[in-house]
Parts: sequence; structure tokens; C-alpha cells
Amino acid sequence: MNKTGQMTGSSDIPFLDLVSPHLELEEELVEVYRRSLRNAAFIGGPAVEGFEKDFARFCGAYHCAGVSSGTDALRFAIMASGVKPGDTVVTVSNTFIATVEAITQAGATPAFVDIDEATFNMDPELLAEYLEARCDIGSDGRPVDRRTKSPVTAVVPVHLYGQACRMDRIMEIAERHKLKVIEDACQAHGAEYYSEREKSWKRAGSMGIAAAFSFYPGKNLGACGEGGAVTTMDAGIDSASRMLRDHGQTRKYHHAMEGYNGRLDSIQAGILGVKLKKLEAWNDMRRQRARTYGELFEGCADVITPEEPSGSKAVWHLYVVRVKERDALQKRLSENGVGTGLHYPVPLHLQKACERYGYRRGELPVTERLSEEILSLPMFPGLTCGQQERVAELILGGR
Repeated sequence: MNKTGQMTGSSDIPFLDLVSPHLELEEELVEVYRRSLRNAAFIGGPAVEGFEKDFARFCGAYHCAGVSSGTDALRFAIMASGVKPGDTVVTVSNTFIATVEAITQAGATPAFVDIDEATFNMDPELLAEYLEARCDIGSDGRPVDRRTKSPVTAVVPVHLYGQACRMDRIMEIAERHKLKVIEDACQAHGAEYYSEREKSWKRAGSMGIAAAFSFYPGKNLGACGEGGAVTTMDAGIDSASRMLRDHGQTRKYHHAMEGYNGRLDSIQAGILGVKLKKLEAWNDMRRQRARTYGELFEGCADVITPEEPSGSKAVWHLYVVRVKERDALQKRLSENGVGTGLHYPVPLHLQKACERYGYRRGELPVTERLSEEILSLPMFPGLTCGQQERVAELILGGR
């Protein structure tokens, strides 16, 4: 098992290939190390500043602050956006636990809403239902969660598997209830969404008041270690994120707040800068692989492929199908040399770590049902059509 989900072991068709792209870029990546050794700029400096500018531009955001992980990025984004200890923050249960950790480590309490069955993302209508049916109205006009007895101040939609949420509707609901929207874009580097409100395509990381990205090695844009970033249109949030990542310093040894040691290493920033130049091409290759899977499984009622709604350009960090007898299928694929993953087999509201929030089985029925059916198939830019055909043959041949 690794950080992004439960994986099968070594295989002829790997779940993910992290070797080939690094070999392709080997000389450029080694040069990043050489520069760092020669100038001893290991923390901050031109490499970090250059990557921050380039990644902000890539996302269509005004600002980007590089940090040490996606978890730090989301925690800093939540805190910098003004969420206070004791607040309630709404999110989903079908995500990696870092989403909840960031909320609780900022001093807030998570509240869960269910997901859309077709996209696996937050269902905006269930968000509206939660705010109207499970909350009271406080003296300031904001909702107060009846379970937590605390004000709801923010919502964290997760652009899961590389597909953007229905942000127009989420933003509309949030504005009506005076909530901040902080995007968890840790799996969505380059994902796009057509905003009818703004009549333009928007990239993940440019729609909420702030957004968080992870550069864990397996992500579409991955470091050779840990890394993350906070993007925002708001100069104040950017400034607060930069203080939070650096012990609350406004300048050396002058601390405006208690902060964290959450900076992005310059070597990782340099590596990310090299890879960022390839990201558009890599994402396009993932889109082609997704189309191929769709064609291979077309007409098969036993394999439900992921839906990409109009107005969405997913980047397919993961390609997740729904099947019956999932565990038996995963075992058979593994025995035939095909690596797969489970993202995520136990929803967060049913995890022991989240028992204290008081959720019981049955409260999020779509999330719970899908967790028993989902299977992540091999997905990476260098995946070949032949490999995909072999995966499909093994899945369809056993039915």
C-alpha cells in the first residue's frame, strides 16, 4: 500500500510508471542537482520563485506559494482563508485522509456530504440540502451545523481523480450562505472547467478563494519527493500562506504569528520546473488513454466507465471504473501481471480516525456503495494501446 491507495504488487503492466519519464528527463533533472550543489541554494531562492511564477501562470492564478506537501498546502490555504478553530468545514468522504487532516489541523471540524454517482465529486445539490436541512441560521446569517454546534465557514470541494467539480453551482451555494470555497486540487493539475458565470474555461486552482496542490511523486506533476503549493487570486491569502510556511515570519526573525516549517525545497522546485514544461503533453496523453479505455469498454454493462461531463476537461490522474465482484477481479488482474489500485476502499466517515465525528454507515450511501465497486486501472502517459487492450481482455474475458 502507498500514500495514494491500496496497490497490487509488481506487474508486467504496472499501475503507474515513474521510471520512464525520469529517464527521459534525466540530464535536465541531474542538472537541477548540480546547480543546487554549486550555489548551495537549498531553501527558497530563484528556483522556488521561478516555479511559483510559472505554476501560477499555468493555473491561471495570480499567486502561488510553494510548500512542503499537499497536506500543508491545504492546511495553509484553509487557515490563510480565515477559517478559525471551532469552525465547521464541509467536504466529502471519498478522498484521501489528508483532506480531513488539513481541516482538523487548522482547528476546524469536518462535515461530510455525499457525492455525485457519475463523477465521484461533491454533489452540489446535497451540499445545498446539508446547509438548508442540517443547519440552523446563526445571528450573523451563516449556517450553524446541528451536529457540531459550530458555524459553517467554508467548503472544500475535491477535484477527485483529475476532474473538476461543478464549481459554478458550488460557488453559487457558497456565496448564498457566506462560505469560503477552498479547492482541493491535489489530483487535478491542469484540469479545466467551463464557467457559465464567467463565460470562460477556468483551471483548477483559479476558482475558489484559494486552492491546494500536491506534488507527491505519483501525481500528474510530481516531485522526486514531497512538495505542494497554494494558489490564489488574493494577495492577502498568498502573504498569509507564505508566513505560515516559514514560522510566521514577515522577515527573518520577525514573527507575526506562530507558523510551521512547511517550505518547498529548491531542488524539488527545480525538478517541478523541468516537469511543468511537459505537463500539457502528459495530460493530453492521459486524455487519449482515457478515450481508449472508453472505446474498449463501450457497450459493456458490467464495467461502468467514468463520466466526463460537458464543460469539463479532466486530466485523468486516475482512471476508475465500477465493477461487481471488485476484489475477485483485482486478484485475477494481479495474477495476470496487471497492477491496479483502490481509491478509496474505506470512506473517511467510516475510518477509525474519524469516529469522533459521529457518522454511521448508511449516512453517505453513494460514497459507501461506490467504495465497494471502484477499481483504478493502469493510467500513465506512457501506457500503450496494447497494454490497455490486454487489461480490457482480462476484464471482459472473465465475464
